[in-house]
Formats: sequence, structure tokens, C-alpha cells
Amino acid sequence: MPAQTGPLPAISFEFFPAKTEKAAATLLENAKTLAAFGPQFMSVTYGAGGSTRDRTLATLKDMVRETGAPMAGHLTCVGASKEEVNAVAQAYWDAGVKHIVALRGDPPPSAGGVYEPHPEGYAGAVDLVRGLKEIAPFEISVAAYPETHPAALSPQSDLEHLRAKIDAGADRALTQFFFEADTFLRFRDRAAAIGIERPIVPGILPVGSPAQAWKFAEMCGANVPKWMRDLFDGLEETPQTRAFVAATIADRLCQTLKAEGVEQFHFYTLNHADTASALCRLLGRRPL
Repeated sequence: MPAQTGPLPAISFEFFPAKTEKAAATLLENAKTLAAFGPQFMSVTYGAGGSTRDRTLATLKDMVRETGAPMAGHLTCVGASKEEVNAVAQAYWDAGVKHIVALRGDPPPSAGGVYEPHPEGYAGAVDLVRGLKEIAPFEISVAAYPETHPAALSPQSDLEHLRAKIDAGADRALTQFFFEADTFLRFRDRAAAIGIERPIVPGILPVGSPAQAWKFAEMCGANVPKWMRDLFDGLEETPQTRAFVAATIADRLCQTLKAEGVEQFHFYTLNHADTASALCRLLGRRPL
């Protein structure tokens, strides 16, 4: 492989709270492994309606203590009053977490997929970003959808909603995962055309389990190209080959984006470290 030239890309990692003590210990070890690569931040997700609130906060506190990496806590406003949401944000700040990934959140299954703001809550992500800025000088990331949010009226309205979140005070946008570079590059061009100047960071999902990844893609409206499905076809019983294929696909995606001027990458780790570590090395980063 040729020597890396130019500045190293910035990286960040996303985790979700573990459900058992054993899984939590493994998660923390994997987080420490990835923290050694010097991420810009590492984030922990927040369950629908605050269903993982306590575990999210506990995970964040453990990572702050054990990894030394800057941490970001996800926060949603679905199914919660402003008072409840603000209390979580304050708890993050008090725990040393100065960065929030501000999200509207998915409606609960009981709502039939239709989002309804809490009568005493934030109306959505734009309102949430504004509210967080009034609590403390948080760094704020928001979500972006290169293939359009499933509930959006149109691609253009979805893009205008992203601009509204940026205008409300967000510092960057983290994209939903995608599998082809052109998907992101076209979206980046469209965002620039309407005046979005904050960084839009591509979200990269290494495919650990094809069945799980295809399910995630269906839920969020991400396209899985036929060539990719074909590459994984028949690899159910060969995990090492499957992992090699997954890492190779993700690396090609990252290298193509890097060649097009992308300077930051956000990795959806699914609480694993191996593939994300390999991708960091292939991008020229080394453990500190």
C-alpha cells in the first residue's frame, strides 16, 4: 500500500448501551481499544423514549473515566417533556459530557410509525437544538439522511430541515449509513448548493451481519446495492471470509470518499472494535 500523504482524517465512533454486565465489560474494552486511535469523539446512543437513559448515562460515565476520549451522548425528544429532556442534558454536562447528538427520535410502535410531539415537549430536532443551547454551551451534532429520511415529504424538504437544524446551532451533521460513495457525494453537493457550510460527516457501517445490516437499511431507507448483496451471498457459515469482505468494502468506500476531500468519518461500531480498528489503520491512523 502506498504511504499516506496529507493530514490524517478525523474519526469518531458510535456505541450503544450494553444490556448485561458481561456485555458492558466487553463494550468498555472495545471502547478503550478504539480510543487509542485518538477519535474526535465517541458517542453512545439513547433508546426510544429514553428507554436506555440510565444505561446510556452509566456507559458515558464509564467511558469518560476509562478512555479519556471526548464523549457525546445521544438525546431524543420523543415521548418526553422539555423538563425531562433538559434534566438528561444537565446530567450529561455534570458528568463531563459536553457534546450531544440531538435527534427527534423514532415514534414508539404503539404510535403506528407516526410522530407526535409530547404536549409539553420539544417539537422536534430543530427545537431541541435551540433548547440545548440555552442549557449550556454544548457542542451539538445532528442527523442527516443522504437517501432521505423515510418520513420526509421530499428529498428537498428533508435537506431544508437539515439546514434548519444547522441554523439553530448544530456544529455538524452525521449521516445515516450508506453503501456507495456517490450517494454521499451527491448529497454533499446538494447541501452545499443550499448554503449548508457546517461539516457533513459520512456514517460508515461495516457489515458484521448481512441480515442485520439489510434489516437496518430497510428501516432507515438506505439502499443495499445488488453487487453488495451478491458479495455476501453464501458467506453465512464462513465468518472470517465475511469479515474480510466487509472490511474490504468499507475500506474502498472510505478511500473513495477520502480521495474526494472527505476529512472526517463516523463509524457505527455495533460495539465491536476489530473492523473499525482496521479501517482506522487503512486511513493512516495508528494507536497512540
